[in-house]
Amino acid sequence: MPEPRGELSRTLLIAGFVLASLNLRPALAGISPVLDEIMADLGLNAAAGGAVTTVMVVCLGVLGPLAPPAARRFGLDRTLLAGLLFLAFGVLLRASDGVPALYAGAAVAGAAIAVMNVVMPGVVKQYFPSQIGLFTGIYVSAMVLGATAASGLTIPLERVTGYGWRGATAVAAVPAVAAALLWLPMTLRSPARPDAAPRRIRTLLRTRMTWFVTFYMGLQSLTFYIMLAWLPTIFQDAGLPADQAGYLLALTNLAQVAATLAIPVHAGRTSSQRPHVVVSALLTVGGYAGVLVAPAVVPWLWMVVLGLGQGASIALALLIIALRAPDPASVTELSAVAQSAGYVLAALGPLLIGLLHQVFGGWAVPLLAGMGACGLQLAAGCLAARPAAHPGTGGPRPVTAAR
Repeated sequence: MPEPRGELSRTLLIAGFVLASLNLRPALAGISPVLDEIMADLGLNAAAGGAVTTVMVVCLGVLGPLAPPAARRFGLDRTLLAGLLFLAFGVLLRASDGVPALYAGAAVAGAAIAVMNVVMPGVVKQYFPSQIGLFTGIYVSAMVLGATAASGLTIPLERVTGYGWRGATAVAAVPAVAAALLWLPMTLRSPARPDAAPRRIRTLLRTRMTWFVTFYMGLQSLTFYIMLAWLPTIFQDAGLPADQAGYLLALTNLAQVAATLAIPVHAGRTSSQRPHVVVSALLTVGGYAGVLVAPAVVPWLWMVVLGLGQGASIALALLIIALRAPDPASVTELSAVAQSAGYVLAALGPLLIGLLHQVFGGWAVPLLAGMGACGLQLAAGCLAARPAAHPGTGGPRPVTAAR
């Protein structure tokens, strides 16, 4: 579908696109600052507490394949709208009473985010085909800002409202509803239906580049969700107060913004993104090492280094998905494969780190395991970032042709 004509239409498109992007992470990031309270309130142990995040991340992987058939039938616009509405419902259900509601709501919210994750690169390809790097940077930056706001404001909101963790986490439904209302005019247009055939997925699964992209997506997500789930607890165990731990998590998310804005624009102009992949992985390892060696000494520095590395990594993963496919339909299909399988891999991170913490009684072994995952991320990223044929197209085409 061509970009909407007229200044007002384009302004509404970009505003709705940005606000939808802001909703991709608050439902996840808003849990970790109050995870100890949730565990105490509902009588959960560390593994069960970590499973709240794990349930959502599993849904990001397992339910991502729902997006391509939905996009084929209803169009990318209506699929994105449905994701926003289900996200609001899941957040509210999660904040209602009882352990079953906690996990059921987490699953619904995770499913909604899974669909939105998959369709967003296709939306970029559909509406901004000549500015993929720029709008990938914009939407990833908005996604990171949403996570930053959720991790930094959850505890202050809890204290101001007096409604406890339930009220503080339920607030995430408000921007989801607002984004749905703003995106609604796009769905009233004639829906864009990608011309991809269902067999494209089978073709993608037989292509090596698909798996390189998938493993890179999964491993950078795994190293991210480890820190998202456990950083506040690690800092509190090091002697920092809960509110400062939440602010530090917000800082690492905020530091990602600089990388997510700059990296896709620069990397999108090159035929290979390998140098960017190497730098981002080394920065992530540096952040892990700082938290391992001296978590209470200049923790703000470790969070800035970690945030730059992780922000660059997620931006590169999503940019590579968009660059390795020639049209919105292909992008959506590749996005479904890479993000679905990738997030299933990533879902193991918070759970395994929680189990390692229980077994070894400290954070040294879990953090060393996370650093090992960063090394695997580097290897997969170097393979995914090299110029290659578009997956499933059957012939060599320059990566730049997909821009």
